[in-house]
Amino acid sequence: MHRPLIGITTYVEESTRYGVWDVPASLVPTGYHALVQAAGGAAVLLPPDRPGTAAEVLRRVDGLVVVGGPDVDPVHYGAARDPRTGSPATVRDDWELALIAAALEAGTPLLGICRGMQALNVVLGGTLVQHIDGHEGTPGVTAWHPVRPVPGTRYAALVPEEAQVPTYHHQAVDRLGRGLVASAHATDGTVEAIELPGSAPWALGVQWHPERDRDTRVMTALVEAATVRTADPARLAGV
Repeated sequence: MHRPLIGITTYVEESTRYGVWDVPASLVPTGYHALVQAAGGAAVLLPPDRPGTAAEVLRRVDGLVVVGGPDVDPVHYGAARDPRTGSPATVRDDWELALIAAALEAGTPLLGICRGMQALNVVLGGTLVQHIDGHEGTPGVTAWHPVRPVPGTRYAALVPEEAQVPTYHHQAVDRLGRGLVASAHATDGTVEAIELPGSAPWALGVQWHPERDRDTRVMTALVEAATVRTADPARLAGV
């Protein structure tokens, strides 16, 4: 059986120095594709593209990972900008929000990580807390904290125990989007995982960074869902 092909979003850094070069580059930390590979998938990087091509791109992959990064522009969830919210990443927002919407429409298994989880919530009509005081630990440093699963959820079936996770963020889910349920919380009540219950579409978001951890359970679940999708006769026929 072929390994399922997992698309991983990337982003553009306008000045990227390597060797003699200092040029714009589309990139993503290696932890993401290493985690996909460790979980049994084959990784392919998806550079930003025109939002209208999202459905076409997703027909070529079996699963999608939307990675962490800057704040989602509050214009996408109808909120005024908090002074502590980062500058808009317009190209990235437009591309990743389109990818998520297309994945949900097509039934492509989807894992959102940090910003990716927040973007999933926004696509489904949810809102975000634009700044959480005292949640992320020392500024500029990845902090580890416990996350408690919500019994009966997909996430709890994957990780039934309280787990220490690596996190780095200052925003979080506020009002949940359509159909989403919270499936894990921090001890202060912050929503740390969200999901669409049921089997289709398979969608899970985590607020922390599993690519910085050795725990492959969440990514393995995405790869397994993508493997099931590769055997769908309708998809293989191009329907």
